[in-house]
Amino acid sequence: MEKLIEFAGPNGLVAIQSCLTCPMREEGLFCKLSPESLRDLNSIRHNGFYPRGARLFAQGQSAGGVFILCSGQAKLAAGSQDGKTITLRQVEAGEVLGLSSVIANRPYPATAETLAHSQASFIPRGDFLNFLRGHADVSLRVAEHLSAELHKAWEQTRMVALAPGARTKLSKFFLDQGARHGRMAAEGLRVHLNMTHEEIAESIGVTRETVSRLIADFKRQGIIRVKGGVIEVLQLDVLQALSQS
Repeated sequence: MEKLIEFAGPNGLVAIQSCLTCPMREEGLFCKLSPESLRDLNSIRHNGFYPRGARLFAQGQSAGGVFILCSGQAKLAAGSQDGKTITLRQVEAGEVLGLSSVIANRPYPATAETLAHSQASFIPRGDFLNFLRGHADVSLRVAEHLSAELHKAWEQTRMVALAPGARTKLSKFFLDQGARHGRMAAEGLRVHLNMTHEEIAESIGVTRETVSRLIADFKRQGIIRVKGGVIEVLQLDVLQALSQS
């Protein structure tokens, strides 16, 4: 019997009621499983909807289980004792959060918070480990996902630590967001961005004031245009050049 909590999808979010019919099966690293494994996975997941800004788990909290982000977006952020915070990376639909902590039986090293209205499935640690023991094909997916997490962490570290300046970092950030979420339109590259200036600043390792000033500069120079939560890149070649400077 499926352990699902039934919800109507809020804010136009399409409810994914079963792993077997999930549209992310062709994209999510953890979703490309055999029908038998998907049925067993579906039987142990607890489904829920979360508004923007909801906390899935907190840094230092005991790893009680994993979250599969079925739809929406989230971020992983770490903080220090003096109150400083850095956004480690964004999490996309189809990814699994808390996987390394559950496998290693260690506390979550970061806080996971939704950036948009999202659907996530929670699987308690004990159920998840039993699921792994019973399905050899899942082990390869777990290794793939952990490798992908490591690769993304290296990319983020390289960008924050090695980019020569804030202008280059912000340009790289916009281009990365465009590659992941953008689409070409008559005006240029359109990117829906579910992040505040402070969240962008945490992601690239600069201050909020710097991000606000650079966005104002980009707008004044005609490189981008901002409409609500949409960034329109009007001069893609200029932004690409800035990302290499």
